[in-house]
Parts: sequence; structure tokens; C-alpha cells
Amino acid sequence: MYKTINIMGYEILEGDISTIKIDNNQKNVVNTLNAHSYVIAKKDVQFKEALNKSDLLIADGSGVVLAAKVINQKTIKKIAGYDLHNYLLEELNKVGGKCFYMGASQSTLNKIHERISKDFPNVKVSSYSPPFKSSFTKEENDVILSKVNAFEPNVLFIGMTAPKQEKWLEENKEALTFNIASSIGAVFDFYAGTIERPSAFWLNLHLEWLARLLAEPKRLWQRNFISTPLFLFEIFLYKVGLKKK
Repeated sequence: MYKTINIMGYEILEGDISTIKIDNNQKNVVNTLNAHSYVIAKKDVQFKEALNKSDLLIADGSGVVLAAKVINQKTIKKIAGYDLHNYLLEELNKVGGKCFYMGASQSTLNKIHERISKDFPNVKVSSYSPPFKSSFTKEENDVILSKVNAFEPNVLFIGMTAPKQEKWLEENKEALTFNIASSIGAVFDFYAGTIERPSAFWLNLHLEWLARLLAEPKRLWQRNFISTPLFLFEIFLYKVGLKKK
């Protein structure tokens, strides 16, 4: 059982990443919450439901860490999707486990395969690049399910961008074979090297968002100039008691 803290209506992991365990006898969905996903979920009921039905949510953003400090007077650690990804691969490498990547282009998946063979040689990897579209037909979805289930991964990584990935996982989790499944979006590109992740300099200053914005302004301007201010306003409303958990 994970130790969590209720932050603005979401149960967020309070402990360290090492408390996340791959249990061969359980299915756990581990997703991430940041300022942008919080704001999007306010308008997308299905997305909010998928987040709340996750077995565990981690604070993938300095905004959620700030909210815990301001509203709950608690200090929690930011656990980026990239950190979760590497941690789970390290755990799999210890036991010769299996992971499956569902999402991204075939070229990105090929690069992931190449890197894992060097970084985590004991991990068995399979993957599938689904059609790039807003929703799948039943036939397309059946192909995805069969690819994943034939491999029987211990860890299933979904990379189709939020909120599509979280909603897809929630809709299909009962039909999928896995021990841990996680929607990690941009991590596919970061790990493959198709998009460069901000350096430790930016990470240590809690300015990963700024470095990513400078690198991809067209894609990320909305989350930084609209979602972040809205999220900070939500923190204020909770702090002064105009909103309740």
C-alpha cells in the first residue's frame, strides 16, 4: 500500500520512488500529474477519471510539489516520468524482466531498443507503433492488445501524449497483461534522443519547464502561459479556503 497525500483532489505519492515495486501478482497503473494535466482534467471528465483511477499518481512537476508545500505544508519529491522510466528499467534489469513500449514512431522505438540493449542488457524489450490518429478502430485496438499480451510484459510504457494515453490505458487496462503500466509521453523521445532532455543544470534549478519551452515554444507555450497561471490560481483558492480537497 502506497503512502499518499491528497493534493487538490488527487492522491499523490508522498514517499520516495523506491517505494514503487513491480509485483508479479498485481496490476498497477502508475501515472503522472503536473500543472498542465491538472488544468486539462478540469475540462476533460474522462481524463480526470483516468487519473483518479490510477493505482498511483506521482508528482511530475514542480507545481505539484509547490502545491503540497503551500496547501498541505508537506514536502514531497518531484518524480519526473523520465525518472520513473529509468527506475523501472533498473528494477527489471536486476531480474531479467520484460518491458513493452506502445506508442511513438517506429524510428523512435528502434532507437529505444538500441539504447536499452546497452544500458540495460538484461531487459527483454518489445514495442509497437500504433496508427497516428486521435482514436483507434476496434480492429486497430485489437492488434495493439494482441501485441502487448503476446509479450506478457512486466512493465508497459504508453507514449501517445496526454490525455489520449491515460484515457486509452484506463479503457483497456483490464484487457492488457502487465504488472505496472505507465503513461509517460515525451519520455519515449527523451530516451531515444530524438528530443534532448534539459541538462542537470536546469533540473537542479527546477527550471526544466523553461528549458523545454525554449526548445519547443510552439508545442509548449500553452502549458506554460495558460495552464501554469491557472494552476497557481487554483493553489491560491485552496490556500485561502475558497476550494476544498
